[in-house]
Amino acid sequence: MTTFATTNPATGEIEKTFEAHTPSEVEARLARALKGFETMRKTSFTERARLMRSAADLLDGEAPDVARILTTEMGKTFASAKAEVAKCALGLRWFAENAERLLANESIDDHTYVRFDPLGPVLAIMPWNFPLWQVTRFAAPGLMAGNVGVLKHAANVPQSALYVEELFRRAGYPEGAFTTLLISSSDVAPVIEDERIAAVTLTGSEQAGAAVAGTAGRVLKKCVLELGGSDPFIVTRTADLERSAAVAVTARVQNNGQSCIAAKRFIVDAEVYDEWVDRFTAGMAALRVGDPMDPATDVGPLVTEAQRKEIAAQVDDAREKGATIACGGSMIEGPGWYYEPTVLLDVTTDMRVLREEVFGPVATVERYTDLDEAIRIANRTQYGLGSSIWTRDAADRDRLVAGIEAGQVFVNTMVASSPELPFGGIKRSGYGRELSGMGIKEFCNAKSVREDPGASVPTTADAAD
Repeated sequence: MTTFATTNPATGEIEKTFEAHTPSEVEARLARALKGFETMRKTSFTERARLMRSAADLLDGEAPDVARILTTEMGKTFASAKAEVAKCALGLRWFAENAERLLANESIDDHTYVRFDPLGPVLAIMPWNFPLWQVTRFAAPGLMAGNVGVLKHAANVPQSALYVEELFRRAGYPEGAFTTLLISSSDVAPVIEDERIAAVTLTGSEQAGAAVAGTAGRVLKKCVLELGGSDPFIVTRTADLERSAAVAVTARVQNNGQSCIAAKRFIVDAEVYDEWVDRFTAGMAALRVGDPMDPATDVGPLVTEAQRKEIAAQVDDAREKGATIACGGSMIEGPGWYYEPTVLLDVTTDMRVLREEVFGPVATVERYTDLDEAIRIANRTQYGLGSSIWTRDAADRDRLVAGIEAGQVFVNTMVASSPELPFGGIKRSGYGRELSGMGIKEFCNAKSVREDPGASVPTTADAAD
């Protein structure tokens, strides 16, 4: 039988294992989800909000223990894990507070309006890098809309997956309102195809997104995809060099560099390039890599040995093709899957680091001479998720905001998801949006209603026509 394991990235040791759900268990859980939807769809917004706040209260009260699970399963620092838990509680409360307003009927005229009805059980296929926040991004708006959640989480975070199911159960949600399936990736397609599943959302790689979208398309089900990113971070000559360089370090190594919206490609005006690179490289080189439970640690391990080998291969490819290693560039000896924070200069488009998403603490830096070139470099990627621009010139800001091909542009700050903002991308970064009013409506039926108060009641024959 397939098992799922918590393998601590800091040590490489397996700490806990879980057996996969059998086909009969999956069947029972899908049946409960459908039954749970029949209950959830009839609940009032007041009741949904009460349950959501209850879940947030539980999460706040258990924050240290939950954070420890996140750190143990995927290696993020304990400080960042606690921040993730707090963000999830905030997201739950935001949707509890705002869902009724966001889903209020939209009036067209005195006799015409649009209402938003829940679709049913939504299958969420989630990644390991933010084991709790990624789930919250779909669960909070989904449950507040009256849908129910069915979670297929990443195989290496089983404790996180099971915790979320228990969280909503203990918060008082009806049976089946949120269900976790411990199944392998090869078993996902039949679940998508199951008639009880109304829609699908996935956060993950573009390969996974293509596979899920293909399956959902064959059975004509709504699908939202949040995929990879290779976010540009543009520094203009008018930028605050000290602050932008300091934020750039955090933006690159957040979550040990394993974030889809982490800044990955740094694009710097030639006039300030040398000074900025010196500041940025010094900041990256000064980071402390080590035990993620140690408060002094800045960067923990990569999630798996395979992920570390992938990062090493991307850096080695750049090195062999002429890139300059300004700092880092090597695996760290000893137990755990650690890699040095790395800065690559003199990069070219034939290198993997510019053609692929780099999911680790590795940054590339390029120079430009005018804004048109900066925009071309920023858009020279198959991805279009987030972006960050640094300037004190209003005209430059407006040109960059308009010209960058991305779902998000953050000005003089690093990219971050937030409940009130639509989250998602374009190109191979996926389609659809999470969070905000746009996200909560993704899995609702926008039902147009029109009545003619002056007309007589139609006969059966009239209705047929």
